[in-house]
Amino acid sequence: MAKLMVVGDATVDQMFFVDALPEPGGEVTALRSVLEPGGAGGTLATALARLGHDVTIATRVGTGPFSALALRHVQASGVDLRLLQRDQRHETSSVTILVTPDTQRTMISALGASRYLDSAALEPQHVQSLDALVMSAYSLVAGPQREYAVQALAYATEGGVTTFVDMGSGAVNALQARLLPLLRGVDYVLMNERELFALTGESTISEAVTGLRAQGLQYLVVKVGEMGSIVVTPELTELVEAMEIDDVVDTTGAGDYYTAAFAHGILAGLDQLQAAWLGNVAGGLNTTRVGAQSYELDIATLERHAALATTRPA
Repeated sequence: MAKLMVVGDATVDQMFFVDALPEPGGEVTALRSVLEPGGAGGTLATALARLGHDVTIATRVGTGPFSALALRHVQASGVDLRLLQRDQRHETSSVTILVTPDTQRTMISALGASRYLDSAALEPQHVQSLDALVMSAYSLVAGPQREYAVQALAYATEGGVTTFVDMGSGAVNALQARLLPLLRGVDYVLMNERELFALTGESTISEAVTGLRAQGLQYLVVKVGEMGSIVVTPELTELVEAMEIDDVVDTTGAGDYYTAAFAHGILAGLDQLQAAWLGNVAGGLNTTRVGAQSYELDIATLERHAALATTRPA
């Protein structure tokens, strides 16, 4: 069991399943609607705790009923809340998600309390006593939360703590080229294909990866959806094929489950290809439930499905 800190948002996802998106000024009736715990920080922390790790989350929530919902799975999975901050002025962050029958998601984020995470409460020992720091790049976007995240990365680097940063479309779009300097020195950077192109301005994976290597990012993972994920190291660039999933119902949180399982594999001593395979499996399993954190991932389930699939890397 490793000791980890997760820095990122804990939110409420307001999910509406619709036949189609409304036209501007129009209206549609949802086929189904749910409120679920979400946010990259909350989902990463929950998944890592379910995989048996000692996890502390650094996040900030409001005081209303959304705060209890945002933290429901975080608390139930045993995540340490000693660094949780409660905001008396701002509501808990939330995301409105419109899901169409092809499982594509259209999202509207309300930033809320998360962006006010106060770095004055962060001390070096909070980070330097850990095995790993896992961070959502959304934490690097703006406000006090950005100061907290940058300081946490600095403490981790000083203390030799393994670092993982997972991108997000909103973070890449907001920061663009300003994001790259913040990622130098991070051990493992994970992103999807769209984020890779937005971050680099390139139109092919090979050109984009070459550009990031030139920027000093040597260990990358690019999630490519149904194809799986691409592992990039100084020695290789290799596709790790996805596990086939026949009953995809919701892709919310799949990328976060991938990152959690990848970090779990690295910390367990696996190489990056093997860790990416675990990530593919975890991300795939997550898509079989509605909600970012609804799939009850554990080590036995993860390893069983990884062993059963025929495309497991050697």
